[in-house]
Amino acid sequence: MAGPNTPAPTRIVVHQQSRVLEIEYADGRQFKLPFELMRVYSPSAEVRGHGPGQEVLQTGKRDIGIDAVDAVGNYAIQPRFSDGHDTGIFSWEYLYWLGDQHQQLWADYLARLEKAGASRDPQVPASESGAMQTASVSRPRH
Repeated sequence: MAGPNTPAPTRIVVHQQSRVLEIEYADGRQFKLPFELMRVYSPSAEVRGHGPGQEVLQTGKRDIGIDAVDAVGNYAIQPRFSDGHDTGIFSWEYLYWLGDQHQQLWADYLARLEKAGASRDPQVPASESGAMQTASVSRPRH
């Protein structure tokens, strides 16, 4: 993580349409954190577990939104995600780390999804018969 000397943010903007949290720090660093990245790396026990090896892979979060962001003292924010998740407290230090490690964290997440045979997309709702509905898309022939 960034460390105890992580500078405080000077600006935080929640971009609903692009689903990105923009955060600027006093040291001049600026990060654009996708809501999906924040949700799948939430510092909550629900996501991280209570110890190493207890992490829970988050799936189906591609279109996740943030409904609100609450301040937590002078050290963190607590987003309320559109799927009801609201227990992650994102310290300035943790947000800085997410921004600094964004590319590696994203690559790790995609690799874990692939290994698990899981998807970033929400599950397709079951039809009335109880079977999963699927769509067939054909690749154009050249």
